[in-house]
Amino acid sequence: MMNFLVKTIANAGALLVAIWLLQDITLTGDSTGKKAWTLILVALIFGLVNFFVKPVVKLLTLPLFILTLGLITLVINALMLLLTSWLADELDLNFHVEGFWTAVLGGLIISVVSWALNVVLPEKD
Repeated sequence: MMNFLVKTIANAGALLVAIWLLQDITLTGDSTGKKAWTLILVALIFGLVNFFVKPVVKLLTLPLFILTLGLITLVINALMLLLTSWLADELDLNFHVEGFWTAVLGGLIISVVSWALNVVLPEKD
């Protein structure tokens, strides 16, 4: 449970950095509290998408992974971010990623920041 909480906080922090750096990734709300709540919910969705969908996509694209020497991971991360954006829209959350190339750059930022936060944050089960 603690590990899940740590990963959700890391995802939220990574998403926040991407929102801050890229104008085409937006998080809107009436108040700071509403934005924070939306960010946590989007981080949960992002974590679930990465837990359930990403492994299947990676398995299906294994030949491309080998052929591109792993660069397909950037595309997969972008697709996971776009899927998160779509799900957030379906759940009426104020989070949106505009365009594929924004998602590629956002996915790269989120990967780097999430990795750094997971190194810094404690990892306990």
